[in-house]
Amino acid sequence: MFRTGLDRLLDEHLDTLRGRRIGLVTHPAAVLADLTHAVDALGAAGAQLTALFGPEHGLRGAAAEGMPVSHTAEQGGPAIYSLYGETAEPTPLMLEHIDLLLFDMQDVGARYYTYLSTLFYLLRAAGRARLPVLILDRPNPLGGLAIEGPLVDSAYESFVGIAPLPIRHGLTLAEAARWLNTTRKLQADLEIIPLAGWRRGSLFAELGRSWVPTSPAMAHLDAVALYPGTCLIEGMNMSVGRGTALPFELYGAPWLDGDALARRLNARDLPGVRFRSLRFTPAGNRYAGQECAGVQLHITMHNAITPVALGLELVVAARKQHPEEFAWDTEHFDRLAGSGDIRAAIEANITPSEIAASWRPAEEQFRQERAEFLLY
Repeated sequence: MFRTGLDRLLDEHLDTLRGRRIGLVTHPAAVLADLTHAVDALGAAGAQLTALFGPEHGLRGAAAEGMPVSHTAEQGGPAIYSLYGETAEPTPLMLEHIDLLLFDMQDVGARYYTYLSTLFYLLRAAGRARLPVLILDRPNPLGGLAIEGPLVDSAYESFVGIAPLPIRHGLTLAEAARWLNTTRKLQADLEIIPLAGWRRGSLFAELGRSWVPTSPAMAHLDAVALYPGTCLIEGMNMSVGRGTALPFELYGAPWLDGDALARRLNARDLPGVRFRSLRFTPAGNRYAGQECAGVQLHITMHNAITPVALGLELVVAARKQHPEEFAWDTEHFDRLAGSGDIRAAIEANITPSEIAASWRPAEEQFRQERAEFLLY
């Protein structure tokens, strides 16, 4: 039977918490099977929560992408600190009344999703403070087998590329914590409660659990599956559907011919996906209030998608079709890609399949490097 780290903590390991002041790093998707949140479940179990920490979007998940989140306080409750605002790393003052840091967050399996960076800074702060960290593991919703994309060049490390990982890394956050702690020499006293009943080939839809959005734009599992590729669209002058009901499941712009783009992409016969032309008007973000033409990506077979290679196809198709209107947000695209190499290759008219093939040595290098840190 599938069980998360939180399930197992409450059922098997409550003694770990007894007599200790707990700092919990979490977000809205950290729930039990009945959707009880970790804060409520731990409180009901008698855990002494003295501080709560929230990542991007905040502890309640209400903040928009990229918006700094402030520290807050609730009368009679624990202190609530933001790790996406004044500081990305817990300060010594924040850790002063904590005996154990507990980490419970659901991730989406892509390197540029910022919860991985929050985990990095948490481990670094804990190592410096000599404070133990207990990771309650949750599944990688994309599965743990596939690895896809280039590694981050050290000159391009950022909050959307904190370490030399491929875009689709195939790790759970507990496995990523082990890898980060060792390879980045963070020296955290790290413990893990692993999943039960999860296999590396399992997708989230197979686990019998409800998907709780990990952020405002991750409302659907189709968005999660496409995100490692469609997020690259944010590095150019196109909308990726933020401000609509289907972020990361569509893309377009006011100047784009959606019918022609759908025909162009469907002619590529890409695995696991079909394209339908549509019009949409984002309520916010890029092109807010402007009608855009574009395409919606419809998944036909989840196990067949190679999302990062798919993202390349989307970029190349739009650039070829509209060479005059297309423009890079160069700095942001290169941060997402992990270097300037992908953009340079596209500008040199190297095909998406050739670009993806160039990643194979780095993917294999990472596959071998990660092996000792796998839990499943």
